[in-house]
Amino acid sequence: MTAVALVGVTASGKSAAALELARRRGDCEIVSIDSMCVYRGMDIGTSKPGPEARAAVPHHLLDLVDPDEEFTVTQFQEAAREALAGIERRGHHALLVGGTGLYHRAVIDDLSIPGRYPDVAAALEAELDEGRAAPADLHARLAVLDPVGAGRMEPTNRRRVVRALEVTIGSGRPFSEFGPGLGTYPATGIPQVGLGLDPGEVDRRVADRFAAMVGAGLVDEVWALAARPRGISRTARQALGYREVLAHVEDGAPLADCLEEAVRRTRRFARRQASWFRRDPRIAWASSPAEADELLGRALDVHG
Repeated sequence: MTAVALVGVTASGKSAAALELARRRGDCEIVSIDSMCVYRGMDIGTSKPGPEARAAVPHHLLDLVDPDEEFTVTQFQEAAREALAGIERRGHHALLVGGTGLYHRAVIDDLSIPGRYPDVAAALEAELDEGRAAPADLHARLAVLDPVGAGRMEPTNRRRVVRALEVTIGSGRPFSEFGPGLGTYPATGIPQVGLGLDPGEVDRRVADRFAAMVGAGLVDEVWALAARPRGISRTARQALGYREVLAHVEDGAPLADCLEEAVRRTRRFARRQASWFRRDPRIAWASSPAEADELLGRALDVHG
């Protein structure tokens, strides 16, 4: 088996390009590298591959848990290892496809991920939820305990700040001491291709795709998720589009305003994705799906 990866920002067309390549070759299985596609019932807003795509090409790491469950990068990494081992046993190639940067690095670089300290994390989340602290306040605390780790993240990134502080406090070691850090790009046996697009084109695609999601029933999907007896986990409700529509469903915010904010947030997220992937010197960039297809095909052909 060989594994290759296709990365890119949201709405760049990487999923369609990967599906076309896998269909044509007949010897590839797709491994989704998306932190939100693991949740059952979150289909429209994540642009999850539908039944036809899954029937045509085996897909992995979709629909792993219910939306009320938390699902960590460590769990994702373990599930990816199992999926890749199964693909190898079947004599197929693995085509990793997605835009969740940390999860991507966890798989291709087999990152050493720190343990969990749920009591510490719960205390930090409570501070934020109760208004006793803002993410920037926790970031300032982290800067004292682990200035290197604090320098690697934005003060407003609640999830990353809480995680880094959780590990630093819980383990007694600075978060930055776990592994070489994401700023290091070691050699990997997985060729990577990036599908790059002009930012203006990405903005247009984001708006078009979100309009299509709404037309396909995104709002009804969020209503159904919110009505679940156990609700939606903290992680799942942060998904692009879902958080904004939940503000309408749960808090009564005007739907039009929520949808506009979802587009704005998704566009900002795409900018951050582009910066994340562009920093990785191991990625070969393609300016079109056809070029990405050619680069991936060459990498796969090396292994037969």
